[in-house]
Amino acid sequence: MFKEFKEFALRGNVVDLSIGVMIGTAFNNIVNSLVEDILTPAISVLVGDVDFSNFYINLSGGEYDSLAQAQLAGAITINLGLFINAVLNFLVIALVLFLIIRPINAKNKADKPKDKKCPYCVSTIPFKATRCPHCTSQLKKRLVSSQQT
Repeated sequence: MFKEFKEFALRGNVVDLSIGVMIGTAFNNIVNSLVEDILTPAISVLVGDVDFSNFYINLSGGEYDSLAQAQLAGAITINLGLFINAVLNFLVIALVLFLIIRPINAKNKADKPKDKKCPYCVSTIPFKATRCPHCTSQLKKRLVSSQQT
């Protein structure tokens, strides 16, 4: 059983996944720091230090000065402000990730070949073509791109 577990745990996919999770966690810390330490203070200056965290609806009756006091008293509350903060935080993080990933995707898209050579007539044809428009040969799925030849 130990040998079988060792084979499972050290299989390439498991190791790759664990490395991906660790890198993802580190990247998450970087993005969170960028949002919380750099962008959020800048946004606060622009919008006037708006804090929604104390915006709540008290369902238990009674008056409380803050959400923390209501929760400490055991009041049942709908925490609209915390939800709004979570949505705004998500939107800022999503925007940051978009701005980081967009150039990477553009580079990967530029690296993909746009055309290939037909192995039968050596004409340049679209990369996704499955039949050569020049000699009408049925093409295999993988051909050498014209950028590599």
